[in-house]
Amino acid sequence: MKNKIKLGKYGLPLKVIFCSYCTRSNQRPHNVGEFIQIKNQNKSFVKLNQKDGMCNACKFYFEKKKIDWKKRELELKKLCNKFRKNNGEFDVIVPGSGGKDSIFVTHQLKYKYKMNPLLVTWAPNMITDDGKQNFEAWTNMGMPNYTFYQNHKIHKKLTKLAFLNLCHPFQPFIIGQKNFAPKMAMKFNINLVMFGEHDAEFGMMMNKKNNPKMDRSYFVSNKNYKDLYLSGIKISELMRKYKFKLNELESYLPIKDKTFKKSKVEFHFFSYYKKWNFHDNYYYAIENSDFKPAPYRLEGSHDKYASMDDKIDWLHFYTFYIKFGMGRTTAATDQEIRSGIINRDEGIALVKRFDGEFPKKYLKDCLDYMEITKKEFLKVIDKARPSHLWKKKDGKWQLKYPIWQKN
Repeated sequence: MKNKIKLGKYGLPLKVIFCSYCTRSNQRPHNVGEFIQIKNQNKSFVKLNQKDGMCNACKFYFEKKKIDWKKRELELKKLCNKFRKNNGEFDVIVPGSGGKDSIFVTHQLKYKYKMNPLLVTWAPNMITDDGKQNFEAWTNMGMPNYTFYQNHKIHKKLTKLAFLNLCHPFQPFIIGQKNFAPKMAMKFNINLVMFGEHDAEFGMMMNKKNNPKMDRSYFVSNKNYKDLYLSGIKISELMRKYKFKLNELESYLPIKDKTFKKSKVEFHFFSYYKKWNFHDNYYYAIENSDFKPAPYRLEGSHDKYASMDDKIDWLHFYTFYIKFGMGRTTAATDQEIRSGIINRDEGIALVKRFDGEFPKKYLKDCLDYMEITKKEFLKVIDKARPSHLWKKKDGKWQLKYPIWQKN
C-alpha cells in the first residue's frame, strides 16, 4: 500500500517538493470550477512525476517536441474551412484584452488563415495605461471589438467579497472572462471560439491534452443558479444578504446546459494546433502589432510584458504567492526555462530576488476599489498563509522551504 500524502491547508501536500526542471513546486493547485469555490476549500494539486521529478507542465513541454505540428496545422486549416463564412460575416470569436497571446492568435487567424474574427473583451477591473495602449494595438489590427463593461457597483462588491472570503480578488474577472465569449458566440451565431493556451501548458487537464476543445464545464452548468457560488458565497445568499437581483448577476452566470445543447458552438485551443511558446508570442506581437512591453519591471517579477493590463493583476499574483508559495516570478521563470531562455539556476536566482514582492504600485487603487483598509487587507493576507509554508522570524514572514535552500 502506497504511503498516503499528508495534506495541509487548501489540501496541499505538507512536504514541499520542487520540479527538477523548472521553479514550480508541488503546491501548484489545479484549476477548479469557480462556481464551486468556497472558503478554505481543499484543492487538488499538480503532482510531480515520481521517476524524474518533473511537473506535468515540463513533461508536456518535452512531449510537444514529438508532436507532428505540420499535421496539427492541417487540422487547423480543416477547422477554419469548416467554419469560414465566405460572405464576409464574422466566423470566429477571439476573446482577449490585447495581451501578447490574444494578438498572436488574432493575427494568425486573420492574416494567415483568412478568417473573419470578432474580438470580445470582458473589461478589466482597473485598466492600466500600458493595458490601454496594448488594447488599442490589438483593436487597430483591422477587426472590431465588443467590450462588456460590468455593473461597477456589483463588480466591486463581488471583488471585495472574493478577496475577503477566498483571498482571490481576481475571481469575478476570471468568471466573466470565461463566460463572455461563449455568450457572445451564441448571440451572434458564430460557431467557433478560439481561446489561447490549453490547460496542459500549465500541467493541468493532462487527460485531455490531445483534445483541442475546451472543457464546457467552465461556462456551462445544469445546476440551479441559486445553488452555485460567487465570491465564495451561495448565489441565493448573495441575493438575500446584499439584495442583488438575478439580472445584476446574469453576466457572471454560466450558460444553462439545456440552452447550450441547442447551439452548434465549438470552443478550441489555438495551442493545440500551433506550438505554443509564451516568449515567442511576445516577439510575434512586437513584430506584427503596436504591442509594447511596460517601460518598467513589473512588481513581483523580472519581466515587463505579461499580465499588465489590470491593476488587480498585481494583487492577484501576490495572493497566489501567499496561498501557494509561488508568485509572479515563478510563473514567468517556469515558462522561460521551458522555452530555453534561461536555465533553472538562473530561474531560482530570479525567484529569490523578486518573487512575492509586495504590490505597492497599485495597492492603494485596489484597496480603494474594494473599499477596505490596509489593516483589513493585511489581516486577510496573514490568515490565508498556510502554516506548512510560512513562519515568522524577527517579526517578518518567511517561506519555510524556499527553492534556493536545500531542504
